[in-house]
Amino acid sequence: MRPLRIGLFTDTFLPDQNGIVTSVGLLSDELRARGHHVEVVAPFFPEAQDTRSDVRRAASVRYVFLPTYRLAWPTRRDFAERYDLIHTHTPLTLGLAGARLARKWGVPHVATYHTHLEAYTHYVPGLTALQRRTRLVTRLMGRYYRRANAVIVPTAGMLDVTRGMGVRSPVVIPTAVEPEVLRGAPPIETPWPAGRRRLLTVGRLAREKRFDLVLDALAGLPNGHLVVLGEGPERGRLEEHAARRGVADRVSFLGVRPWTEMGAYYRLAELFLFASDTETQGLVLQEAQLMGVPVVAVGARGTLSGVAHGRSGYLVAPGDVGALTRHAAAILSDPALWARLSRGARRYGATWTPGGVAERVLDVYAGVLGTPQEVPFAEGAAALTARNTLVYDH
Repeated sequence: MRPLRIGLFTDTFLPDQNGIVTSVGLLSDELRARGHHVEVVAPFFPEAQDTRSDVRRAASVRYVFLPTYRLAWPTRRDFAERYDLIHTHTPLTLGLAGARLARKWGVPHVATYHTHLEAYTHYVPGLTALQRRTRLVTRLMGRYYRRANAVIVPTAGMLDVTRGMGVRSPVVIPTAVEPEVLRGAPPIETPWPAGRRRLLTVGRLAREKRFDLVLDALAGLPNGHLVVLGEGPERGRLEEHAARRGVADRVSFLGVRPWTEMGAYYRLAELFLFASDTETQGLVLQEAQLMGVPVVAVGARGTLSGVAHGRSGYLVAPGDVGALTRHAAAILSDPALWARLSRGARRYGATWTPGGVAERVLDVYAGVLGTPQEVPFAEGAAALTARNTLVYDH
C-alpha cells in the first residue's frame, strides 16, 4: 500500500478527554508512524493550544444546550489538497461534512460507530419524545452508516446495533489504549484517606453515565472511599445525590486530570466501578484492567465484551445496584480473589495494542481502496523520531 493522505473527522478532540479522543489520537499516531499523512479534522476550541502537528481545526460555535460541546462545519475550500480516504468518527456535523467531502471528491468513506446516539437525545430539547414516536435518530443514523464504504464498531455488542440499521458487514476493531503513558505516569499523592478501601470511577459526568448508581453502591460499602475523575453537567446533581445517600464525606470529585497522571490513579486504586449502560466500548474499563485494577461494571451493549466476567472482574445487569455492591464487597473482602482478578485484568487489558489496531484499520482501508496491504511501513516508523502521543495539558 502506498502512503495515503487520510482525514480523520471527529466532533471531539483535545482539549476534550474521552474515549473518542484517545481512539482518534492513537490511530493518527500509528498511521503516521507507518508513513501515512494524517490530518485530524476537529472543532476549533478557543482555549486549545495545539501541540500536535496533525490537527486541522474547523471554525465552530458553542452548542447552547451543552456548552462544553462545539459544532463545526468545514467546506472544500478549507482543504488545499484532497484526501485519498476519509474516516469519520461521528455522524454529527463533522461526520456529515466528511461524508459529503468524500462523495464530492469520489474517495472512500470509512465510518467508526463510537456512540449510541439514541441514549443522548436529552441534549436536544424535544428529541427524546420524537425518537420514541418516530425513531428519527435511529433512522438518520442508519442512513448515514449505510452510505459509508465500510463501518467499524469497537465491540461485538455493537454488531447487532449496526446490523439493525441495515449496515452490511460491519467490522469489529476495538479501540486501543496507550500502555506506556499509563504505566509511565509519575507518582502522585494519594487522594484516598488512610484506612479506606480505594474505589475509583472515571468518565464524563453526564446523566447517561449513571454515576448516581455508583454512589448508591458506595452507600453499601461502608469502608470504601470513591474517587471520581471527570467533569460534566451532572456534577452538581451528583454531589447533591451523594449528600442524600449519606456518602458525601466518602467521595472525592477531582475533576479532569491530565492524561499523563491517569496511570497513577489507576495504580493506587483497588477496585474500579462503572454503571453506564450506553457505552459502545467503555475505554476506561480497558485502562483500569491494563493497570491491574479489577472491575465491577454494568454489562450492556459495548461493555459486555469490556470485562472478562469472573476473570478480570464482574458484570451486572443494568440498574442492579445490589449486585454491583455485592461483587464489590466480595472482591474487597477476599485478598486471594482480588489478586486473581488483578492478574486477569492485566492480561485482558493488554489484549489490544495501538499498533495492532492500526494494522486492522489499514486492512479496512485497503479493502475499500482495492489495494490489499502487503507490508507495514517500517521505514516510516523509524523516520518518525518524535511521535506525538496523547498528552493533555491542563
